Amino acid sequence: MNTYKQESVSFNSHYLAQTIPETPLPNNQQQDPLIAKNLQREQYVGIFSLTIALIAAVGIISRRVEYAILFAIALSLVLIAFFLFI
Repeated sequence: MNTYKQESVSFNSHYLAQTIPETPLPNNQQQDPLIAKNLQREQYVGIFSLTIALIAAVGIISRRVEYAILFAIALSLVLIAFFLFI
């Protein structure tokens, strides 16, 4: 159980370290069963597979829409990389 004590606007780290003690969890409760760990890679594979399937399904119906989706994905990736590395 964590205890927190809120004081004035002063942010003295030494003072905060003394007033906010954290009690560690027992060893048997370190693993929370509601938190999915080590599934992130499988989620990315599933999302990528669904994206490829969606593009293929739309590509069968209309080439223009497929090219528009591919262009939007490429432009999004370029903009995300651009804004992350600025």
